[in-house]
Amino acid sequence: MQQSKALIGELKRALREHQITYRDVASHLGLSEASIKRMFASAQMSLGRAEKILALVQLQFSDLVERLQARQAYVSELTPEQEEALAGDTDVLIVTFLIVNRWSYETILETYDISERQLQSTLIKLDRLKIIELLPFNKYRLLTTRNFTWRKNGPVQKLFSGQIQPEFFASDFSGPGEELRFVGGRLSPDGVMQMRRALERVAAEFDELAERDSRLPIEDCYGCGAVFAIRPIEFSMFAKLRRKQAVKTLALPK
Repeated sequence: MQQSKALIGELKRALREHQITYRDVASHLGLSEASIKRMFASAQMSLGRAEKILALVQLQFSDLVERLQARQAYVSELTPEQEEALAGDTDVLIVTFLIVNRWSYETILETYDISERQLQSTLIKLDRLKIIELLPFNKYRLLTTRNFTWRKNGPVQKLFSGQIQPEFFASDFSGPGEELRFVGGRLSPDGVMQMRRALERVAAEFDELAERDSRLPIEDCYGCGAVFAIRPIEFSMFAKLRRKQAVKTLALPK
């Protein structure tokens, strides 16, 4: 009921933005204005009527869900318990990845060998984990940011290091769209901080592009991964030749 109220409330906002009154809606649906008021007050309406009202503001149901998501205060890091649940069930982790990248319920079923019953069960698990909030008609609202942070040394990061990372780097990066550059040099603490900020900007740009392209047809996009990293390090081939001296610890500027 709370989910329905939230969606109806968002629909009311859209109507106000377009200066469409209950009388206009009543005329469009062939109902009385009083019936429309009761419908909105009770937050109960059929999918067919909701779609007809959405047509007045040139929105689809998915657009309404996205508007509601935009008002949500998102979680940027999962709890250890949430990560344990994801890392312990590969199917749930896969569906989580698809959902945070804006895959629809229908597209997941069309693309992957997952039954509707399995997908519904997984969505219920994610709802209980408070990663999503289930909405009517197999829609959902994300309760996390799209690019939320995995916990350092957490169960999912360990899974990444053990399985996904080796697969990612098992390439000579000479194929279409592939690129790998390794650079090395001496940097001051200030230089390290500047590079970290530059990496943050690139990562933010990647996220903006992923958000933009998530609205395109699935056949027009490709699953992509990118690694942005910097760390002060002396490789072992150098370290074993170094004369014995105190180990330097980087002190970053505040």
